[in-house]
Amino acid sequence: MEAGPRLRAAVGGGRVTVQFDADIKGCAELVYKADPDRFMAAMAAPIAARTVLFPIFALNVEVARAPWVTQEPMIAEMRLQWWRDALQEIAEGQTVRRHEVVTPLSRVLSPHLATVLDEYVAVRRWDIYRDPFEDEAHFDAYINHSSATLIVASAQALGVADEAVLRDFGYGVGVANWLRAIPDLEARGRIPLLDGTPDAVGNLAQTALDRLRRARVDRAAVSADARPALYAGWQADWVLRQTVARPERVAAGALGQGEIRRRASLMWTAATGRW
Repeated sequence: MEAGPRLRAAVGGGRVTVQFDADIKGCAELVYKADPDRFMAAMAAPIAARTVLFPIFALNVEVARAPWVTQEPMIAEMRLQWWRDALQEIAEGQTVRRHEVVTPLSRVLSPHLATVLDEYVAVRRWDIYRDPFEDEAHFDAYINHSSATLIVASAQALGVADEAVLRDFGYGVGVANWLRAIPDLEARGRIPLLDGTPDAVGNLAQTALDRLRRARVDRAAVSADARPALYAGWQADWVLRQTVARPERVAAGALGQGEIRRRASLMWTAATGRW
């Protein structure tokens, strides 16, 4: 897929031109259109890291939308299974199916990380149905196996990083993103929270913020090479702090940063490396 003009300007702007092949361009274009926050985070990473992050972020786009593109649960299950089968091919060293996301993904994932990402796809089955979470452990498992697993895979595909630290960070990022998505999830008929009262929402945000901060205490366990994968969580601290202070902002859908603050905070994160 040929990248659109705005993507070409973003990728090749200034004096540096990034030589992505057609598959990487296709992944970048997919992320650009469907997930602008992660696109910005990837573009803040060093050039070499982008060729790793774009296929993984493109996988996230494809898997995240699979349960929502059809009203038929069986078809949605088949879509998710397709991605699990593709990851199994990578994990087992089989001939990998030709696909603009799977093909570049096979070049950046180790067999271990392909297996790790299988749990990330499997847990998204919850998105297909309208059942609420069973209990706190069920909710935590969903966040851990979706958001945190994506952080683990993207960081460890770039460099050495401690999994426990990544999962703490990924949990904080996952809850922050979940809180931002709640109005949309409710509009789609889902029950996204065990308890939607302001006190409970504030407590959830505080728990996530505590884990985010615990990860930062141990930031030395994430190598400089792996660090750019964590740029994708650059808004989490702000979102969680806002929720703790004013939980009613969740239901109002008022957790988005202004564009100037959003861009400036990402630039600060990338410049300092202090995720």
